[in-house]
Amino acid sequence: MIVEFVTFDSPKGWDRGKVLADAETTIPKWSANRELLRKHFLLGMGEAEGTGGGIYIWPSIEAAQRAHDDAWREGIKRRTGGYPTVRYFDLMLLIDNEQGRVTAWDAAGTPHDRTPASV
Repeated sequence: MIVEFVTFDSPKGWDRGKVLADAETTIPKWSANRELLRKHFLLGMGEAEGTGGGIYIWPSIEAAQRAHDDAWREGIKRRTGGYPTVRYFDLMLLIDNEQGRVTAWDAAGTPHDRTPASV
């Protein structure tokens, strides 16, 4: 399991409403991608103001790269004026207080329940 962290400069003059409206246009695309487990849309605050981002949860780097190909990168450039920065992280442990679950993934990507009642 991996986390893909994508950042890019928000277009000049775009406020939260404009960024959100643009993000909403991508709902059909990301909802239809069966490999994508979760996507969080981000907008910088404070020192990060002017930065947009996304946190994606994928089963593998290969799945992320299939979705974020050259056409996607060019689309980001058209909309924002620059290419995104993409970083990958191994998702080893997730504490999900909303669901009351704790999950760990081994190096092969197999999930293991670590919820306190099950430990």
